[in-house]
Amino acid sequence: MNILISTLNARFSHASLATRYLYANMEEIQSQAEICEFTIQQDTEEILTIVHEKNPKILLLGVYIWNINETTKLVRELKALMPELIIVIGGPEVSHEYNDTTIFNTVDYLITGWGDISAYELCRDILAGNAPENKVITGLQPKLEHIKMPYDYYTDFDIQHRTVYVEASRGCPFKCEFCLSSLDKTAWTFPLDEFLAAMNRLYERGLRQFKFIDRTFNLKREFTVSILNFFLDKLAKNPEESLFLHFELVPDFLPNEIKELILKFPEGSLQFEIGIQTLNPETQKLISRKTNLVKAKENISWLSKHTTVHLHVDLIAGLPAEDLEKFAEGFNELWSWEPQEIQLGILKRLKGTPIDRHTKDFDFKYSPEAPYSVYENKDMDFTTMNQMKHAAKFWDLIANSGRFSQTLPLLFDEKAFETLWDISEYMVNKFKRTHSIPLDKLFAEVFVYLTEVKQLPLAEVQEIMGQDFLRIGLQGWPKYLGDKPEGFEDRFKNRIPKTATPKRQQQHL
Repeated sequence: MNILISTLNARFSHASLATRYLYANMEEIQSQAEICEFTIQQDTEEILTIVHEKNPKILLLGVYIWNINETTKLVRELKALMPELIIVIGGPEVSHEYNDTTIFNTVDYLITGWGDISAYELCRDILAGNAPENKVITGLQPKLEHIKMPYDYYTDFDIQHRTVYVEASRGCPFKCEFCLSSLDKTAWTFPLDEFLAAMNRLYERGLRQFKFIDRTFNLKREFTVSILNFFLDKLAKNPEESLFLHFELVPDFLPNEIKELILKFPEGSLQFEIGIQTLNPETQKLISRKTNLVKAKENISWLSKHTTVHLHVDLIAGLPAEDLEKFAEGFNELWSWEPQEIQLGILKRLKGTPIDRHTKDFDFKYSPEAPYSVYENKDMDFTTMNQMKHAAKFWDLIANSGRFSQTLPLLFDEKAFETLWDISEYMVNKFKRTHSIPLDKLFAEVFVYLTEVKQLPLAEVQEIMGQDFLRIGLQGWPKYLGDKPEGFEDRFKNRIPKTATPKRQQQHL
């Protein structure tokens, strides 16, 4: 084995799509290549041992914002242990502003941009004794029909136990300045027949959760309709089989034809991720964000009220010209559209993104370490931004977790953000942290907040929170919820034990 294709995934449950693209396009040297994935949680010495045992001539590593620190450490140690190993890196985190980075100065080659074809060509030339002199290689961007699809290289283990990613298109026509996709000229689609044939093979092998990573899945109506009909046909032929599909949607484009298809999907089968990012028109203009907010509200509200789709809608705090008051207005407006989840994100200055042009005018200060989150700007100082990060954590724990679904109406009214700001401050004062909070302790403090801070009627809070307590399955009925429900202890006696979690396996081809 001459070529090891690898990356450090954020967690073991993720199966890397990029490594499989590289393997699929290795042409005549594919027999000399192997995929071997790791995670950022793994001990570096464990990874070193595996790579050393495999003893490749070339190591290809995908580098992302979530693994840059761990990958930098790994390549330094690999070079100390195996100085003859040729290390090639690529990926969004090293495609821009790489010159002064430790990882770039440690490795042998860097492929910027797309690596599907360029990785093969580089490996071919190295193995043939024609290694290029230039350290930096600009990745070729071929037409998508010239890229071999990677889906047959997901293993049976991947299909059964891990998140499997697919893409029907690449690129994005929009120019949102905080996003690396703003550097794309447009969006391109893979050949539809070939893509659907690959999806059919995955389905026949047992895959029932398809996570699409397309930036704008619904941008081209006929293309979207064909894919939705493909999966509806699967549901019709196998009504007893569950199916879960995740798509990222453009919020202000939802033609009736697509709406009609969405309505045909059963509950629990569709999840849409929708990036609103900001509802402030001035901020939209500054960051080149072109969203028709009237249509976006209409579409998201329709999806919330008339379908069973689970909506995950994104907002970004820290954008230019958006102070705390304006952000709160946008958050509350989005809350009124009734999505199941609002993802409260913090602005990050991704390498190569045009958002940097606002740094001087708006006094932006960013962390120099990944993920490069904003510290402050002239509209939100450091203290405010820090509290915003606390608010995001507790919003996830309370609102997005699904554990407090019955309780949420007691907590959040039309001024949801103001309550979130208050409760996050309350929780930080109580726990002195925003992580590793036991669920029973969090549950108890939500109860105290409702009864003592908001001063809601005790019986009402007990009744509503009791419903959530029963549903989430915590043991030991708390005294503050009043009398224990009849048969409470019996609910655990006949519970079917969970199946054992599969032991972590090293995935390779």
